Order: sequence, then structure tokens, then C-alpha cells
Amino acid sequence: MKKTIMLFVSLLLLLSIALVGCSSNEKTDVSQESGGDGAVKIKVFAPQGAETDLETNSFTKLAEEKFNIDFEWQTTTFDATSASEVRNIALASGDYPDLFLLIPWVDQFSQTDLLRYGKQGVVLPLNDLIDKHAPNIKKVLENHPYYKAMATAPDGNIYGLPQLNECFHCSYGNKLWINTDWLEKLKLEMPTTTEELKNVLTAFKTQDPNGNGKQDEVPLSGSPSLVESSVIPYLMNGFIYDDSRSRLLLENGKVDLAANKEEWKEGLSYIKSLYEEGLIDKGAFSQNTEALQKTGNNAEAQILGAATSMHPGVFVSEAEYQKDYDAAAPLKGANAAYATYNFPSSPGGAFVLTNNASEEVQIAAIKLVDYMFTQEGQIRSHFGEEGVSWRKHQEGDVAIEEKAEPILAQIPSKEGEEPRNDSWGAMAQYYQPREFRDGWIQATDIYSPEGYERRLQEATHLYEGKEPSETFPHWAIWIDPAVADEAAMIRTNIEDYIEQNSLQFITGTKDLEKEWDAYVQGFEQLNLKRYLEIMQEAYDNSGL
Repeated sequence: MKKTIMLFVSLLLLLSIALVGCSSNEKTDVSQESGGDGAVKIKVFAPQGAETDLETNSFTKLAEEKFNIDFEWQTTTFDATSASEVRNIALASGDYPDLFLLIPWVDQFSQTDLLRYGKQGVVLPLNDLIDKHAPNIKKVLENHPYYKAMATAPDGNIYGLPQLNECFHCSYGNKLWINTDWLEKLKLEMPTTTEELKNVLTAFKTQDPNGNGKQDEVPLSGSPSLVESSVIPYLMNGFIYDDSRSRLLLENGKVDLAANKEEWKEGLSYIKSLYEEGLIDKGAFSQNTEALQKTGNNAEAQILGAATSMHPGVFVSEAEYQKDYDAAAPLKGANAAYATYNFPSSPGGAFVLTNNASEEVQIAAIKLVDYMFTQEGQIRSHFGEEGVSWRKHQEGDVAIEEKAEPILAQIPSKEGEEPRNDSWGAMAQYYQPREFRDGWIQATDIYSPEGYERRLQEATHLYEGKEPSETFPHWAIWIDPAVADEAAMIRTNIEDYIEQNSLQFITGTKDLEKEWDAYVQGFEQLNLKRYLEIMQEAYDNSGL
């Protein structure tokens, strides 16, 4: 009996040691996930601008306190190439963070990335987290069909959150800006048709509107380095719809290509006529935006008559010159008077959780981004501190959309002021629907720096609703992973083929009349039929 009791006591002792050991291990694991004060430690990969220090940033501090988080930052610059390389190297090596917080125009996960890493288990689906811990995100997904389509993969999973940033003036980015000071000097009206534009450009070239006695004027310019600055889409829209990106059409739910139609040929013929008469700058088809700005800012005399771009700041920064440019509405051509529409948010993943994130980290992270889907959280995270970087509306303030209720006004930095470092800026633009952006307060003088956004808002009303009744929603389309590589290769080949041949036809290195049929037949070798099948299936499966 005594031996039995001693054995029993020994077993209890061993069991208690084992339990203590397990408890100790559990505490160790938790301490690795949490900061010294019990905060949840989250390793984050993010881009960081020159005037921001995410470690000491006041919104970082607020987020850490509000959500009991301890951030550990791995940062890159705003250089897109470098940021993408660093992200891909980290993923390939296996040494990646818990969370990626990215800026779409710097670098983010593409839809293909999300599908690939999601299938590998590297990227976590967010559906359950959103359902249980993110009521604001859930509401936005329910109320914004495009956003839901952009975020939801073909298998029903949400592997990353794109930003919803309904920038009105970005929705119609392919605009034409004309020097209205020159129009006034030459007693000309703003052109409304393609032929009227040709007459205006001819007058700019021949009638010395800058008054220096030289024929040094550049009637029309642009740049292919930004899709919105290409001269082709704006001019082509008088003949056939050009969405400037996919070059796909949608009619009665059927997907087709624009660039092999007779109307496209008519558009090329018109653009070619402008080029042959010296009305389009030769550099418009090859120069970068720095070269375009050099023309717009020419020191000796103002020489630029018109340019295609999203906004005047792309082609001219000299204040005295910039105020002279106003937007022309879509031009009536032989067949149409369309405006290029593109949904202003980019599909892909800006907020992405990896399989290195513990459950505790996942919950803290989704609650943080859910806060940015509230107006309070969006303002604080994107704009900064109230009274420092923004203020509430006051009597006499006018919203950027005059019928909208004023919400906030940004407080400009003073000359020589130290960086405020009080917001995450573009990294936090998760929920900016148009009704929110319409409430931003701007000066009523649209030619002042403080009224610049209002100027773009007013210009964009000239384009609003001028797109076809159906447009191919390439921004919300997911390609079946089984054919994603095939589709990407065909798409690249087709888009390059369109660009190269359009340039050759316009500049005359190819004869538009004699070589058009061969150009159209060339799409057969590029598997256009198969490409349209893939895109049709993707569109049909999108639910849009």
C-alpha cells in the first residue's frame, strides 16, 4: 500500500510538472506574439514616403493604443519597381511578415498573385474575419457591387482587400485640356467636333497665338508613359469607344474588340491627318511626362496649345501658364462622342494577411482596417490630426460638389514647416466613396492652388455619363487560374500589337489603306478568338 501511495504521488508530481511546462510554453508563445505590455505584435510590410516615419507617426501611435497593437515595420520607398522586388523576394524566401499594407499606385498584390498565394496557403482568406470582426467592411461589400467583385476571387474567397477610392475626376482620366487664352486671342470657340478641333489646332500652329513672331507653337501634345496622357483614346472616342486599357467592347453582354473595327480605322485616319499636318507633336507618341512638362513650361514663351492628360499639372506646372488650360468636352466625330470611363479603384490586394499571422494578429489587423472603413477612421488615418492637417466645415465653406454637404477642409503646410507625420496618407485610403469625396471643401477660385480639385471636379462633369451604356468592367474581372497564364500572354501580345500598329499607321510607316486588312488578319495569329472566349467567360462569371 505504501509503495502504491508513493507511486501515485510520483505520478501526480510528474503530471503537475508536465502541466506547468505546457503552461510555460503557452505563455512563451503568447509573449512572442505580444509586446511587453501585452499588446499584439504585428510584423508589417509597408511603403514609406520621405516625409513619413511610420514608427513615430501619430496615427501609428493611435492605432497601437486603440487596438492594443505593437507594430514592427519593414518598409520600402515609393519606388514601384523596388517595392515590388522587395515584396516578391520576401515571399519567395519564406521570410515574409504577418501583414502587407500597400499603396496601389506604388505596389500591391495583383489578382493573379492573390490566387497563386491563396492556393499555396501563404495568403489567408478574410471571409470569416470580416464576417465576425469587420461590420463596416461587410456593409461596404454588400452595398458596392464593383468593390465586392474586385475583392472576391472565383472560389468565393477574399484573399486581400483593395482600396475603394471613388475619385470622380480619375473616373474619366482621358481628358483634353485646351489653352483658352489662345482661343480668346484668336477669337475661336471651344471645339465640339473633331473637325472643329482640327481647325483650332491649325490656327494655333499658323496664327502665332503666343505673339512672339515665331511659328514655335506646339498645337497638341501628350505622352504614352501615362495611359491618360495618350492622345489616341480621347481622339478615337469620336469614332469608336476606346477604354484606353483593354480595348474591349461590351454590347448586349457580348465581349468584342474595338481595335479591329472599321470605326477604329476611321479614327486612326483622322489622327493620322493631324499628325501629317504637324498638328500633333511627334514626341506625343514617345516622350515621357518630364519631356511633356518641358514643353508645357517652356521658359522663353508659352508654346503648348493643348494636351491630353488627367489634369493640367501633368503637362504644366508653371502657375501663370497652368491657369490658361480648360477641359474640352468629348468631341463629336463621325460615329460617336464618347468619354473614356474606368472605375477609379484598382483590383488586387492592398491589405493582405499571411499564414505567419496568428489568430490574435488576424483579429487585431482586421479590426484596424475595419476602422478605416468608417468616416472617422478614414479621416484620421488618411488626413491626420484635426486642427493640424484638417478642419471641420465652417460657415461659408463650399464642398467640391456644390450640392454636397461640406465635410472637411485640408490645412495646407506652411513654407518651411516640418513634416507633420500624423497620417498614413495613401496607405489608408480604404473607403472613400464619391459621396465622401464630394464633401471635401475647396476654394471657389478654381485657378488657385486651393481650388484645383474643384477645377477637376467641374471639368469631369463635361465627361460624366458620355461612355457607352455598356462598358467592359475589366477592373472587376477575375480570370480562372487554370487559364490565367494563357490569358495574360495573349493579352500582352494583343495590346502590344494594337499600340505598335496604331503608331505605325498614324506616323505613316505603315500604309493604313493598303495594310489594314493584313493588320486585322494578324489578330488571328494572336489567338484573339480564344482571348475573347476567356474574357466572355470571366465576365459571365462576374455576376455584374
